[in-house]
Amino acid sequence: MKPQSPEETVEYYKHLSLFWTDLIHLMSSKPQALGSTGPMRAFAANSKKVSTELIEINENLMGFNKFLTEYYKQLAETWNEAQKKVNLKAPEVPQDVEQIEAFKRIWIDIFDNDFTELFDSKKFGENYGKLVSKELELTKHWNNITNVILQSVNLPSKEEIDEVYKELHSLKKRITKLEIESKKGKGKNAK
Repeated sequence: MKPQSPEETVEYYKHLSLFWTDLIHLMSSKPQALGSTGPMRAFAANSKKVSTELIEINENLMGFNKFLTEYYKQLAETWNEAQKKVNLKAPEVPQDVEQIEAFKRIWIDIFDNDFTELFDSKKFGENYGKLVSKELELTKHWNNITNVILQSVNLPSKEEIDEVYKELHSLKKRITKLEIESKKGKGKNAK
């Protein structure tokens, strides 16, 4: 048997998890739904959606952790290199206020240069972009799970609540405008 890459291993376990999720859902959904009432019945019917989202979350979480580890590795390496430069440039322990201020300026300059160089590097930018992308994917999956649960208990989804907030905001603006016009009209009538 040939060794598999991490991506192939993840794909294999994802496929295996989906297979067992489908099988368990088929075997248990009907008796589970029949025995359930109210929100639990709806949740039982949607349990496969939640399981699928959880499987995909695991895959994205692995990628997120990989990029997060690389992110902190880059920060730690830059910190260590900058500290080595500071130690070489200012090896003596400061004795008075002037020496402490000089040491602080050296420390700030070196760290500022090294971290600016890191943040401007292509490698850091690519990794950070992938990290943020994975984080957004994780958020999307959590929102999907939340929406399934909210629908199961007959509550509005985030999108529906956002729509209500937009409408409230619009109504507030219209009322404020009408109040201002009304005050202007009363002011003209009083003259």
